[in-house]
Amino acid sequence: MNAQKKAVQDQALADIRDTTPASETKSAPPRGEPRVSADESAGNEMNIEAKASPTLADAEAEAFAAEAIEELVACHIPFLVAGTFAVSAYTGISRPTKDLDIFCKAGDYARILAHFKSKGFEVEVEDDRWLGKVKRGRHFLDVIFAGSNGTMPIGDLWLDNARQMEMHGHNVRVIAPTELIWSKCFVQLRHRYDGADVVHVILKAHDQIDWERLLGHMEVHWEVLLIHLLNFRWIYPTERDKVPEWLMDELLDRLAAQRQLPPPQMKICRGRMFSRIDFEIDVKEWGFADVGGEGDLRDEAQEGALL
Repeated sequence: MNAQKKAVQDQALADIRDTTPASETKSAPPRGEPRVSADESAGNEMNIEAKASPTLADAEAEAFAAEAIEELVACHIPFLVAGTFAVSAYTGISRPTKDLDIFCKAGDYARILAHFKSKGFEVEVEDDRWLGKVKRGRHFLDVIFAGSNGTMPIGDLWLDNARQMEMHGHNVRVIAPTELIWSKCFVQLRHRYDGADVVHVILKAHDQIDWERLLGHMEVHWEVLLIHLLNFRWIYPTERDKVPEWLMDELLDRLAAQRQLPPPQMKICRGRMFSRIDFEIDVKEWGFADVGGEGDLRDEAQEGALL
């Protein structure tokens, strides 16, 4: 390579480095080097003041939550406060809760559990696909790194868009309203339904929701998003303008296009993404494919005979 050509290439590389966003040049810290804790990263995210906090069972439960936050900050591993604590922070709803939910990346959940184990806590891997637990007596902390149905891996985007709030004397990251809605859209079981949380967050934090990002999260499952938005419109008819018109137009246009297509050939039941138990019979006895599984093909002749 001649000197002139090499100089041109070197200058091009320098220009790329100068124009690459900081978020694209981040690298993982060297092995063994402490990661940035929630307190140390204060100021990188939007600060919010929690509108309310949930109520724990007693002073012992409060002490456990405070100690858990203390240890989470001390272990220097990024995490997000989520669940009922986040719902209360954004909506002002104060309700009882039995535990503290935190979200982290899948590669970090084992490190968090190991840290708590080293401090004398009992730890449990309830489901290696999405959930670990930290326990002390009857109190526990859920360490969540994905959705129970596999749709929601926690990643850097969650951390980069988090908010900051004060909790037990520490500035901690709290899940953004956009990801909070996504985390609750699939919680639809016979004994638990988080649809009320979804519409309450839309009502009280609609101006903080990144609707394009939310649609991106739910691209494959856009019908689930549409269902929640229709629920919101029905529950709060005077507040329909809280959801952007372009989003409703986009989802309804997708529905109109879908209606022009023939039914899928493979009989599938995605209900198990809401509840494995409630839709078990569909897969075990009625011939529907489970998520990612094989099922019966649609028998058009038999269905025609039944009409």
